[in-house]
Amino acid sequence: MEENKNNKPMVIDLRLILDKLKAKKKLYFVILPVVFVLSCVYILSIPRTYNSSLSLAPEINNSSNLGGTIGSLASSFGFDLGNMETTDAINPMLYPDLMEDNGFVVGLFDIKVTTADGATQCSYYDYLTKHQAYPFWTKATNSIKALFASKDATSKGKTENNPYMLSKVQDGVANAVRNDVAINVDKKTAVITISTEAQDPMVCKTLADSVKERLQVFITNYRTSKARVDEQYYKRLVTEAKREYEKSRQRYGSYADANTDVQLASLRSKQEDLENDMQLRYNTYSTMMTQYQAAKAKVQERTPAFTVVKGAARPIRPTKPKRMVFVLGMLVLATIMITIYSLKDLILRD
Repeated sequence: MEENKNNKPMVIDLRLILDKLKAKKKLYFVILPVVFVLSCVYILSIPRTYNSSLSLAPEINNSSNLGGTIGSLASSFGFDLGNMETTDAINPMLYPDLMEDNGFVVGLFDIKVTTADGATQCSYYDYLTKHQAYPFWTKATNSIKALFASKDATSKGKTENNPYMLSKVQDGVANAVRNDVAINVDKKTAVITISTEAQDPMVCKTLADSVKERLQVFITNYRTSKARVDEQYYKRLVTEAKREYEKSRQRYGSYADANTDVQLASLRSKQEDLENDMQLRYNTYSTMMTQYQAAKAKVQERTPAFTVVKGAARPIRPTKPKRMVFVLGMLVLATIMITIYSLKDLILRD
């Protein structure tokens, strides 16, 4: 019971409300079945999708300059600076941004996928362009668009090798990949989570595993890029030093063989010069070889180790759409709307 503006009690007459609803009961018997049928037609037309995910913990180069006070303060807020602070230019927090790079996304086009029934075996690019189910209204819209689209727009072939010069269709596929693949990094633990979505459960799992491998390759290549450059540099120096040493050794050997019994001081002096030059070349070659071996060891040292915290499992049940929840929600919404319409006279009067 409530009071109106004149401080008179306002009584809610349930009998009057029931009478109003009974008078409009035909609306329930007509509208609710129609809403049920339309909701079923709509939700059954939307293809079901599956989700799979995995968690990956990469090795991180921790910075030794973290202050104890700052680290303790960060820990009190749930952040582990020891895991997040790194000497790399690309912080782990930036790994999700790789999905915005066409180079990384286009690199996923050639992933080989096989559907759960084994009927389709193709690249991920072909799977997205040729083996996707769509609602009937989307098919109708695409057919109409295809009538007015230019030849270049409808071409599905890869016309460019440059991932930053994509055709319209390729750009659409790249955006579809971005919608189906998500990379997230936990701020506290730096654990990388890769989530994938696809209309086939086996494709979903394969995609998650493949993205993990591509991400590992990217991280490894980045972490070892400078060390690999140094390795190639010292390898080139070793090759040059070895060639110079072999030339010097041949000159010394030829001269020594030709002047074995010579006693002239000038000839012995030249032989000593050639021997010293050969020894100098050998020392240089030995030094460069040591540097080269150290550079190779540095590459191995910089190569990060990866720990799979949670592997990608083949999903058993589709994730969305939630058909029963959608239909029930539409019925509840329709019931509320009919009820409000039936009681509008009482509502407006009050």
